[in-house]
Amino acid sequence: MPLNDDIILYPAHGEGSSCGKNLGPETYSTIGNQKQTNYALQQATKEDFIKAVTEGLALPPAYFPINAKINKEGYKSLNNIMEKALQPLSVDVFKSKIKNSDVIILDTRRAEIFTQGFVPGSIFIGLEGRFAEWAGSLLSFDKPIILVTENGKEKETIIRLARVGFEKIDGYLQSGYEAWKAAGETIDIIIDVKADELAMDIPFDENLVIVDVRKETEFADGHIKQAVNIPLLELNDPGSMANMEDNQNIYIHCAGGYRSLIASSLIKKEGIHNIRNVVGGWKSIKELSDKFEIEKTVEALN
Repeated sequence: MPLNDDIILYPAHGEGSSCGKNLGPETYSTIGNQKQTNYALQQATKEDFIKAVTEGLALPPAYFPINAKINKEGYKSLNNIMEKALQPLSVDVFKSKIKNSDVIILDTRRAEIFTQGFVPGSIFIGLEGRFAEWAGSLLSFDKPIILVTENGKEKETIIRLARVGFEKIDGYLQSGYEAWKAAGETIDIIIDVKADELAMDIPFDENLVIVDVRKETEFADGHIKQAVNIPLLELNDPGSMANMEDNQNIYIHCAGGYRSLIASSLIKKEGIHNIRNVVGGWKSIKELSDKFEIEKTVEALN
């Protein structure tokens, strides 16, 4: 606040920063403009300011403290990371590497392609979504990662992982999933269902379980009455799946379909295969609200 009004201010994270959200079409602002337009700078006291910028704030993603440490101590050279990460691995070499239980198989293909077939045990985090954020929140920085990508997307995947601190990338499956399939190796799939199929199944299936993987606040603002809320971040802990039984028919959904597919891959990785992914998620469910019993959790919203 004591700074001169004419000092130029650039956003640190574009649309992701409070400054960026106040820029409009411009690429920079000034301290004076921010004093007039930024909600955080309209507060009368230091205590009001702290309350304004922290009240209701979610926990920081798991990778934040790791990134802070790396920012302080220094990153490994991107060229060094690339040298190892851009190694194409034949199916045989890939198979030998994933025998190590610590190795993470990360599949970054588009959602509609992944569901049709993938290497068993793979974790899906598609490049088309909030890729780096979910990778940093769900994957271990200490374990080696091997990639399965669409052809030509290997370098982009590695760079986006490196930006949030992933350095242990041990190569990618040469020619991708198609090479795995062509070699006659075992594959896995995820069954997609539409919201209207879920609506038809609910009255007739006593073993049906709906798992809503949205955040608690999203769930509280509206959900299918009998749904169980397990936010995606919690599924990083296998213990969160302890109540999933073999005799259940588990339907998983999020807001639009991206997080539910990540969740489905995490659940399958733990050997639970009696699952369905609801395409379109809550958006599709709300469009058919007359076919579902929907409720809100007012206490959680308050």
